[in-house]
Amino acid sequence: MKSYLDLLRTPGVARIIAAQLAARFPSGMLSLAYLLHVEHIFNSYGAAGLVLAATSIGQAIAGPLTSRWMGAWGMRPVLILTTVVAATSMGIVAFVAMPLVGYMIVGFLGGLSQPPVQPAVRTIYPKMVNSRQLTPLFSLDASAQEIIWIAAPVLVTFVSIQISTVLGIVVAMVFLIGGGAWFISSPEVGRVRIPRSKRKLGVVLSRPPVLLATVVGFLLVGSCAAIETGVVARFGEDGPQAGIMLAFWALSSLAGGLTLGHVPVGPWALARRMAVVFAGCTLALFAWDFWSLALALLVAGLCIAPALAVMFAIVSASVKFSDTAEAYGWVGTGQLIGAAIGSAVAGFLIDGNGSIGGFITGAVFAAFGFAVPLVFRRAHPDLRGKDASPIADTEPVAVQPS
Repeated sequence: MKSYLDLLRTPGVARIIAAQLAARFPSGMLSLAYLLHVEHIFNSYGAAGLVLAATSIGQAIAGPLTSRWMGAWGMRPVLILTTVVAATSMGIVAFVAMPLVGYMIVGFLGGLSQPPVQPAVRTIYPKMVNSRQLTPLFSLDASAQEIIWIAAPVLVTFVSIQISTVLGIVVAMVFLIGGGAWFISSPEVGRVRIPRSKRKLGVVLSRPPVLLATVVGFLLVGSCAAIETGVVARFGEDGPQAGIMLAFWALSSLAGGLTLGHVPVGPWALARRMAVVFAGCTLALFAWDFWSLALALLVAGLCIAPALAVMFAIVSASVKFSDTAEAYGWVGTGQLIGAAIGSAVAGFLIDGNGSIGGFITGAVFAAFGFAVPLVFRRAHPDLRGKDASPIADTEPVAVQPS
């Protein structure tokens, strides 16, 4: 814990972590809020899954683009514009009655305008701490974000089920606007300037660690989205059990992230962590009640944040600083596509087979999530004893001949 305390004493670190968590808090609320709202309107988890898929696909498309825009226009203008448009789309979903395709279109447009807070803050981090502190900071960030998944599901599930699904979306809007304003006003957002990338869009994916992190992130988050949909389908209509279950799952991830955050990142790090996630998702298939499912998710959750922290570290160490925002944008895109496909597939399987369909989908995604870093382990850099900071941007310097 001493390394984490030292990090939090570093000027600005605690504040920027808190601000970005507040700005990203709707991420833990919106999927459940939309799921419950659309299911309530159409009485179909398949329909709700389509809206979630459209929203996530929009976010996936936007990720690399808005990240590059921050290099061209600056962080604050891009964050302000996307926050305004995203909040407007949420208001339309909450208050305007539409056919299913209308909800899908508005969800897609809202996804396109998802504020790129995550790429922004992970580009800022290397400028705030020394190289020795960077890997623990990524771990602390990945662990701290589980606060989103602890508090947000409980809050939105309680509000949506006990009061109104419309109010659940409105609460997410309040966090989007308030948290976004706090993050945008942070001095570091104005102080750190992302250099304009000289490479074409997508070239950064030619870096094997970036591609590995993108693919495994797709599979990990797809598994989590499917499990989340299965939990809501099993408990969501009967009270706050779904939110409590998801909070317990996130608490396990938080504990795992803090425990493993100081462990050096070797070439097998990602495969080992995904093996634990796969084991927990497999156990969920055999759960028969609330507590047996909670135990399975406890196992799965232990290595979710540690796996994400490894992905952030290997990406940071493998790209130039001017490419970091886009690289994290692609990693985020992979995760969002995973969420879209995972929730959509799980929704249709749940409609046909009950909540077990969500757990089957989650286990299959996790199985591939373990297999990919195992088979392609050569794409995984060995960071033991090495600097995880981005590669410095260099360019020829003109010299006046004498």
